[in-house]
Amino acid sequence: MGDPVQCAGEPTIRLGISTCLLGEAVRYDGGHKLDRFLVNTLGPFVEWTPVCPEVETGMPIPRESLRLVGDPVAPRLVTRKSGQDYTEHMQTWARERLEELAAAKLDGFIFKKDSPSSGLFRVRVYDEHGMPQRVGTGIFAREVVRRFPLLPVEEEGRLHDAGLRENFIERIFVYHCWQCLADDDPTPGRIVRFHTAHKLTMMAHSPQHYQEMGRLVAQAGTMAWEKLTSSYGQLLMEGLQVLGTPGKHVNVMQHLLGFVKDVLPGEDKAELLGLIEDYRRGLVPLIVPVTLLKHHLRQHETPEWVHQQVYLNPYPKELMLRNHV
Repeated sequence: MGDPVQCAGEPTIRLGISTCLLGEAVRYDGGHKLDRFLVNTLGPFVEWTPVCPEVETGMPIPRESLRLVGDPVAPRLVTRKSGQDYTEHMQTWARERLEELAAAKLDGFIFKKDSPSSGLFRVRVYDEHGMPQRVGTGIFAREVVRRFPLLPVEEEGRLHDAGLRENFIERIFVYHCWQCLADDDPTPGRIVRFHTAHKLTMMAHSPQHYQEMGRLVAQAGTMAWEKLTSSYGQLLMEGLQVLGTPGKHVNVMQHLLGFVKDVLPGEDKAELLGLIEDYRRGLVPLIVPVTLLKHHLRQHETPEWVHQQVYLNPYPKELMLRNHV
């Protein structure tokens, strides 16, 4: 049984990241914002592509700090004291840098929160009276999202939330596999296998998206191929952004239990059902019932497609993302 996470030909997960999060002293005050989870825990499983818009556009270290001002939809990027406007300079650089990032085939991007260049959500934008509102997006982050609309993106601050962290990392691994398929001469048969392998993963996020994706796959022999893959990829990544819930995970586990419930001894079935209920009540983490389920699925004859479910091994176990209650 192969590892459903890895893809033939391009096994490395490649992530863009704000350079300061790797511990590099590139911030306006000469400091950094080292994130130990990203570097020490996630780092061994990914290849980083660091980006610091300010330094890469030629700004010195240290330097005058920047802020966004004006219209939140199209803010200006100016220095706080002298008022020097770097908007066009940053946008021109960003267009060239984005082409380099496209060639790098990123699987995701992690931005520095609150940054006027790289903040993704609720960045301060100052009005004409100098009053801030948390309604903006950093100049560079906005361009990344516009250029790569399906790319999994997140801020390092939000990744301290266990649910958001798990969701983001699950998305980067699925996106990686989807990109591998799209780049390696995709065929109707391969997209059917991809769809089948991600069935339970999608059911844990959005059954509605999975149903729509299934309707597309059913047209694999008749719909224009580019239209099918574009629509499928969009539904895939939109659906994965819907956070999983205990209720949906319980439904998935009960579905898996259905393959062995008639052959399990009574006490084993009762133990497994009890752990699934404990998970639903928030008493044990998801890893507990899933691990026992995997054990019973291995011990008994079950269809091969069940063992190939990405849901059972969505990312390296060392990340321990299912270990929280």
